[in-house]
Amino acid sequence: MAHWKQAPIRLSVNGRIHDVGASSDTALLHVLRNDLELNGPKYGCGLGECGTCTVLIDGVAARSCVIPIEGCGGREVVTLEGLGSRHDPDPVQEAFITENAAQCGYCLNGMIMTTKALLMRNPHPTEQEAMEALRYNLCRCGAHMEIIRAVMRAAGNAVEARD
Repeated sequence: MAHWKQAPIRLSVNGRIHDVGASSDTALLHVLRNDLELNGPKYGCGLGECGTCTVLIDGVAARSCVIPIEGCGGREVVTLEGLGSRHDPDPVQEAFITENAAQCGYCLNGMIMTTKALLMRNPHPTEQEAMEALRYNLCRCGAHMEIIRAVMRAAGNAVEARD
């Protein structure tokens, strides 16, 4: 009896090409974390609702826990690790650091990646537009004000710290 083996799926992640031997319906999040050992995107709800798994696909924020890898071939996937490094952070990462926009940090990946996508399509959002863009990213710690300040700082519209 012959065994059918699926051809690897070629993914471009953070500017590097990877041939992945997973099933085509495997969630992108599982490939990123398990095969490529990228820990920026987190597993949260597994339903695409909380935002912890957010990545950029061709510059658009996407929930990697519900996207099969077959839909990512020929597209550019960027994870938190692809934005910047500890020594050379992306301006969005730098703004989140400056504003102390994290408590437990679990939501941070989704907040940063969603902010990056927002600023790519709208470099100077209003505070209301920032809140609208992040409304489906869940944070249980209550760091929402710091997060919005970080978004505005990254956009060059830094608001004064509020008491």
